[in-house]
Amino acid sequence: MSRILNVAGMAAVGMTAANMLFLAEPGFASDLAADAGTLPAIILPGADAPVADEAAVPPDANGLSAKDDSQGIDESTPEPVTAESLADLVAATTPPAELDPELRCLAGAVYFESRGESLVGQLAVAHVVINRAQSGRFPKSLCGVVYQKSQFSFVRGGKLPAIRNAAQWKNAVAIAQIAREGSWKTRAPGALFFHARYVSPGWRKTRIAQIDNHIFYR
Repeated sequence: MSRILNVAGMAAVGMTAANMLFLAEPGFASDLAADAGTLPAIILPGADAPVADEAAVPPDANGLSAKDDSQGIDESTPEPVTAESLADLVAATTPPAELDPELRCLAGAVYFESRGESLVGQLAVAHVVINRAQSGRFPKSLCGVVYQKSQFSFVRGGKLPAIRNAAQWKNAVAIAQIAREGSWKTRAPGALFFHARYVSPGWRKTRIAQIDNHIFYR
């Protein structure tokens, strides 16, 4: 990748209250395992209003593609020297002509959980989904993690809501690609859980990092 001299203008992200969609301030990425129904579930307070004059992009939530990488994400992967910042890398990341189901699920989690956060925060959320899929404690596919029962409350009827902000969706797709490729280190390595900083679930877990409005744990 050639050195990026001019950073493309990053789409503004923000949180607005409205109906039906739970978006920018997630509550819990809980530790409900795939085969145990005794642990706490995700709660996502907050909502987002549809953006005027933007066509909704309905996600395709079908066709799960399971992938089991027993090696996991190499959290020690160095940051690429040709990108001076994560924003540079996001700007330089070209979305695929067609999103595969797994990438769409991962981008959906980033978009609905953290599109109001910094890119660093969005990347950390993406890695939680990836880490879960590779942990052996959760479903083995990214879509399986996202659609796991009682985990992500933005999932409605087994589907993602419509995408209302094209610019923020593009960022979410880029972050999902970067996370899946392991091309930029997360600041919450190995995280499997997170919650909003304004709640106190009393988890007895190892706290890894606080990024924006989220606290991450393993």
